[in-house]
Amino acid sequence: MDLDEAAEKLTHYSQLDRAGFGRRQQRALLRSGDLVRVHDGWYADGADWTTAYSEGRQLRRVAAVAASMRSGGAVFSHTSAAAIWGLPLYRWDPARAHVTLRRGAGASSTGGVFRHRDDLPDDDITERHGLLCTSLERTVVDLARSVPTETALVIADAALRAVAHRPGIRRYDVDAALRLRDAMWRLLGTMQGKRGVRQARWVLEHADGRAELPGESVSRHHLIQLGYTAVRLQVHVPGPAGADYFVDLGLDESHAWGEFDGKAKYTDPMMLDGRSPAEVLRAEKEREDWIRATTGRPIARWGFEHLVSPEGLARRLAVYGIRAPRRRRSERT
Repeated sequence: MDLDEAAEKLTHYSQLDRAGFGRRQQRALLRSGDLVRVHDGWYADGADWTTAYSEGRQLRRVAAVAASMRSGGAVFSHTSAAAIWGLPLYRWDPARAHVTLRRGAGASSTGGVFRHRDDLPDDDITERHGLLCTSLERTVVDLARSVPTETALVIADAALRAVAHRPGIRRYDVDAALRLRDAMWRLLGTMQGKRGVRQARWVLEHADGRAELPGESVSRHHLIQLGYTAVRLQVHVPGPAGADYFVDLGLDESHAWGEFDGKAKYTDPMMLDGRSPAEVLRAEKEREDWIRATTGRPIARWGFEHLVSPEGLARRLAVYGIRAPRRRRSERT
């Protein structure tokens, strides 16, 4: 979903007035949950709001705030900038849009907008979809300092993937990823002494755009917490008759493989690619049998239900006879 699509999901109270829904009816719709207040005078359909992902809800907030802003001095930042950039907000659903004002600027935070005051050089500002927002590197660094580490790692991985992944071919542009990574490290170096810098270092050290899904990023986060130090992503395993197989996670310290089993591969038409779910399941079994037989390694599978905590993932690994290394002390701040 882009910003225009998010804006189309919104309704202004004046539109409801013209449609014959007076203020009393509007209040009744809000109480029933059929309408959700997004920002001053802007509403969303309750069912649509409930089923949207957190980044989709944030993008609707951005669209509503942008339509209400009287000046162009504010720069969308943090989770709002992440939504504008199309980055996932895994398990993080802020109740307000976020903007950053340069130091000395007026205006306070309100119920719908959180206003940060910070140094904001011109190089950290860009324009997307007609709105000013923080650059990709600034957005990642700001969030790496301020949201939980698993959410921050998902965001950093997705940002690197956005610049390094080449759609249609299984190729990862290492140079492009390095350029973004270097830009983030340079930016973080200007923030010494600020809150969250230590956590941001951890995030940047472990970020890897080869993670294809948020579930793979969170899996890696938990595996690191369990003591793994060299988790490989999208590991190539030669298949039969010249086929190329790739395994999500290489757990070399346990001589094992890990697969994040998102349900989308069995339901998303793009991932099914004309095949039935049964055909995909059969192909997965044949692939798995080959990998186990040729590498001598067990393959553990897990889903989001096993990623509630590192301990939950450890219990899932144990089902496959895989023991995680001794847990390291968390480096969170």
